[in-house]
Amino acid sequence: MEISSKLLPESERKYSQIANLKSLPFGLYRTDHMFLVDFKDGEWRNPRIVPYGPIEMMPGAVSLHYGQTIFEGAKAFKHADGEIYAFRVDENAKRMNVSANLVCMQTIDENLQVEAALRLMDVDRKWCPDMPESSLYIRPFMFATEDALGIRPSLEFKYCIMLSPSGPYYAGGFNHGVRLLITDRYHRAVSGGTGASKTGGNYTASLKPGMVAKECGASQVLYLDSSNTYIEEAGAMNHFHITKDGTVVIPEFTDSILRSITSISMLELLPSLGYKVRQEKIAIKEFVEQVKSGDIIEAGGFGTAAVVSPVNEYIFDDGEIIKVGNGEIGENTRKIYEAYTAIQKGTAPDKFGWLKKVPRY
Repeated sequence: MEISSKLLPESERKYSQIANLKSLPFGLYRTDHMFLVDFKDGEWRNPRIVPYGPIEMMPGAVSLHYGQTIFEGAKAFKHADGEIYAFRVDENAKRMNVSANLVCMQTIDENLQVEAALRLMDVDRKWCPDMPESSLYIRPFMFATEDALGIRPSLEFKYCIMLSPSGPYYAGGFNHGVRLLITDRYHRAVSGGTGASKTGGNYTASLKPGMVAKECGASQVLYLDSSNTYIEEAGAMNHFHITKDGTVVIPEFTDSILRSITSISMLELLPSLGYKVRQEKIAIKEFVEQVKSGDIIEAGGFGTAAVVSPVNEYIFDDGEIIKVGNGEIGENTRKIYEAYTAIQKGTAPDKFGWLKKVPRY
């Protein structure tokens, strides 16, 4: 399927918004162009790169009423050779289709998804930042466009990719450790629901708990399963912890946990760094006991936006606070973060074939 392009002249005014900045916020800025393709009458049609701008849709579009939307998040990095390298975008394309199947949306060819992202980055390559902890954030998303008010899956969809030159997700970046709220009042997802899909409704459900967490002095919620027995996710990230024998433990993926691409990458990377790594169900009661006893020495979250987010403390509804280790960022978490980001930035060999160079089409 050939991708057409309707390109803007060089847009120095927009680019000047970031050209002289010493640091970037996450997700605030947009590049000049976006990719669009439409599903109608049983096929994807008219793939195109166009100027970034409003998307017209009918007020009765299914996505506006029943939340039939999915999205992805990936990153690309400018290396020392001046070229741009996308990180694991093929895995994002696969997960987009997993999400689509779970919420009755149309799948889209993975090769088209990847080519579209690469072509869009080539068009807007000057927007890729090279300041510390920065990246060109890639946001593919799909939403239902059929004008229909019956509660059923849409028959029409629009797929879009936009780009955002971004800094670290949390202000202060990796060196900003976070506190998580442990509570049984809120749940991100339940078994039999859409927790394994990157659909908008899951994130809407996290907004109120996130606000409550901040009111308690925490950055996010440590979500438990619906029985309040097992750890599931750390806000919008997969949780992890490290035991004093050097084992990295990640909750096993279930139908209420999103399969983080960062986590699956860590499952490959960590043994090469000398760590044992495993996935298992993690009982919150035992976890808390092991943090207090010192058997768990470090903890954090794995996710595309923050990459590795160290958790220094957990706070409970009653105000009790427990520190992880000495309450500072642990040496193992730092080692893992630096090894992972070194591959992304091209300062360490990509032994796993995770990077894809953006061609100059």
